[in-house]
Amino acid sequence: SSNTHSIPNLLSGFALQYKDELVEFLKTDVNAFLLSEWEEIAEHRVLSNQENFFYYLMKKYQQTPAGRHLIEKQTAYEKERGITRIQSLHSFDVEAQVIRLADLKPANIDPRLLDNDPLFKGMTNQCDFLECSNALILNIDYPLGLGAYNILSKLAEELTEILGVYIMGKAATLNGVKGDVMIPSVVQDEQSLNTYLFQNVFTAHDVEPYLMYGTVLDNQKALTVLGTFLQNSRLMDVMYREGYTDIEMEAGPYLSAVYEMTRPKRYPVNEIVNLYGIPFDTGVLHYASDTPLSKGKNLGAGALSYEGMDSTYAASVAILRRILNQEVKRLSAGGQYPLKASN
Repeated sequence: SSNTHSIPNLLSGFALQYKDELVEFLKTDVNAFLLSEWEEIAEHRVLSNQENFFYYLMKKYQQTPAGRHLIEKQTAYEKERGITRIQSLHSFDVEAQVIRLADLKPANIDPRLLDNDPLFKGMTNQCDFLECSNALILNIDYPLGLGAYNILSKLAEELTEILGVYIMGKAATLNGVKGDVMIPSVVQDEQSLNTYLFQNVFTAHDVEPYLMYGTVLDNQKALTVLGTFLQNSRLMDVMYREGYTDIEMEAGPYLSAVYEMTRPKRYPVNEIVNLYGIPFDTGVLHYASDTPLSKGKNLGAGALSYEGMDSTYAASVAILRRILNQEVKRLSAGGQYPLKASN
């Protein structure tokens, strides 16, 4: 569960095939900030990631008459690489993508996904294990509230094997700044009134190498609220004094569904629920989109835009690296892809 752009961008590398065209667009566009940012990136005067910049610029370019032709090209390009976009047609206003790992083209994926991982050092081709994989990634544009519970519950009814549930989304922070990444290990859910304790598979070590500007805050306590605009400063002061620093709307319902995936009964109500020891990966990463205790810096004050690229892609890279890492181990354990000893 994430968004509709970062996961496909990282796995397809579509924007990176049009760097020259995007730079030309930048020179004719009136956005002085982006042009200045690109000049500083090209001259290595800032820490901003070049790939992140092109992913963002492609979206802006496709919104112009000159760049609209690339929308259909991107859809076809992604389909050739096993990425199928599914638009929302009925009840849930949630787009999804189905990604077949075996169809990905290793030469095109973002270089950060397999860099410096000791598990891949013994490979002659770092990504040739993908051809042996029968795994799928189902990426959902993050739903809010009980929509998250309903979608994951329905998926669990239909799928024979789920290897991991990874949740990434925006959240308010009470102890950080915009662009920080929060990693919770406790979630208080206002929907079920449960407090979920779980082993988050992510640590600061997984995100920090790819986060250029923000800070990674791990071992956080998250609060899943019924609505972001239902909060006020007095409520948030109480939350903060209780140790809750991460306010969002989907982790609790997702964990209620995870409970039902591992127990033969409906999730409880108003209990402390231990989800340690479940038989598949569970990971939650939140990137700070607003600081509601600061005036003019909450969700009602504007979108993250380019400011959010650093934290969004740092979290996305961490999730995809975990998925690929786990898939190598699974294939190796099953004998489909024997790993060679690394030097």
